[in-house]
Amino acid sequence: MKKVVAIGGGTGLSNLLRGLKEYPLKITAIVAMTDDGASTGRLRRETGMLPPGDIRKCIAALAKNESDILDLFNFRFKKGFGISGHSMGNLFLSALTEQTGSFERAVEKASEILNIMGKVIPATLEDIHLGAEFVDGIRIMGQVKISQYGYKMRIKELFLSKDATANPRALDAIKKADIILVGPGSLFSSIFPSFLLRDFKKEFQESKAKKIYIANVSTERGETDDFKLSDHLNEVERYIGEVDLALANNKMFPQGVGDRYVEPVEVDVVDGRIKLFNLADVKNPLFHDSKNLAEKIVKIIL
Repeated sequence: MKKVVAIGGGTGLSNLLRGLKEYPLKITAIVAMTDDGASTGRLRRETGMLPPGDIRKCIAALAKNESDILDLFNFRFKKGFGISGHSMGNLFLSALTEQTGSFERAVEKASEILNIMGKVIPATLEDIHLGAEFVDGIRIMGQVKISQYGYKMRIKELFLSKDATANPRALDAIKKADIILVGPGSLFSSIFPSFLLRDFKKEFQESKAKKIYIANVSTERGETDDFKLSDHLNEVERYIGEVDLALANNKMFPQGVGDRYVEPVEVDVVDGRIKLFNLADVKNPLFHDSKNLAEKIVKIIL
């Protein structure tokens, strides 16, 4: 059975896992640990725990009974002093962290309770935050603030709040992988942060696994405004290194979808390593169709 490692965070990674779990693969998701928004940000500030939000999404996506788990995990309390705005899944992981004494053990315990079809591993176990320098020279710390400032200025360089090391289990998964999938997801805030960990990037670059980058279907406000496929690939090479293949969507969604700031990622480069497919979700063409994406990946890797 092929060992597949998927690296990223947020909606993109969980959407990918949702499709992959239907195939006979040994799946390991390595999740970026720099999220600081909404419920996740509050828990980080108030309890000092590592960010649970993207971990929560990946655990739910890999759960056997996802339809039952997803609504519960993503439920946000609308009222109640102290819990209003929090998601149930984040509080669940927070409780397990306190109970087990370790965020990593909490993730393992949650995965066991929900009987997930794979493994979910934090990229690092250190408390880190994402920073960015913009082309105007301004330096911003914090993922949410970076995206907000990105509405008016392009990111020049990413950095971390400290020189952290990767989770040894993440490095081991990369070392043993047959296939490594990078993306889809927010390019600067979900995909690249893990590669800012020097030992993580080194392990990835030295890996003999087949490395596949999955480009986003649409641009993202505050991060990749006006980016074409070539822009995505240039940034991937700069932060990650070379990949063996890149998958991109060649089905342009109709005008009027999304807003005036979001547009399909234009395929402006021809290369034998780039595979083009109709990957957009019919109901939500700003994102990938998880089943279709997984099918194309499995055909390539098997």
